[in-house]
Amino acid sequence: MTPTRQQISDATAAQGWRLVLGAIHAQVRVRTLAEAAEVATLSAAACADTPGHLQLDLRADRALLRLQSEVDGSVTTQDLELAGRLAVSLRTAGWTLEPGADLHVLEIAIDALDIAAVRPFWKAVTGYVDARSAADLNQGLVDPAGRGPAIWFQQMDVARHESRNRIHIDVDIAHDAAAARIEAALAAGGVMLSDHRAPAFWVLADSEGNEACVCTWQGRD
Repeated sequence: MTPTRQQISDATAAQGWRLVLGAIHAQVRVRTLAEAAEVATLSAAACADTPGHLQLDLRADRALLRLQSEVDGSVTTQDLELAGRLAVSLRTAGWTLEPGADLHVLEIAIDALDIAAVRPFWKAVTGYVDARSAADLNQGLVDPAGRGPAIWFQQMDVARHESRNRIHIDVDIAHDAAAARIEAALAAGGVMLSDHRAPAFWVLADSEGNEACVCTWQGRD
């Protein structure tokens, strides 16, 4: 049985993981790229018997870890087991697994009256591929190299008013970081347009009305 978002968070949050846009993420702070490589080697060894789940991104100041089933495009019970195994292996080696206050994943949301008509264009022009799961991305597209933001399509019944953008940014963050991110956006001149669907998402805008949503996994199961 596929775990719910609540079950995923409950099972992994205390270990330092955070559920963001259909995957669980964590990081290990390091002082050098060589240390990041050490973390990567240890992490890869811990998951050697379960390929197709762990992704790593190495930087000079951190190693970023992401768990999601490549086959299912979602977090599975195997990922929960791997999250615990990684937490223990890293802790035993003296590393600290943490969510990271700056953890986020970006999405580009495109309003469309006819998704089937516009989607092929965006797939071709970006070189993106089909998202494996529709649970978090409506007919979404993703960067096959995992570098760029995901694209999803918001079904519209009528066209947006000419004064409103038809493309906006979604910033998916850890559920316990949402309040601080929203507060920072408002302090920087933003306005709150709607919190009707909170804590799933809040709709904010800049001083000229360009919209961005701050999103979490909560309120979606």
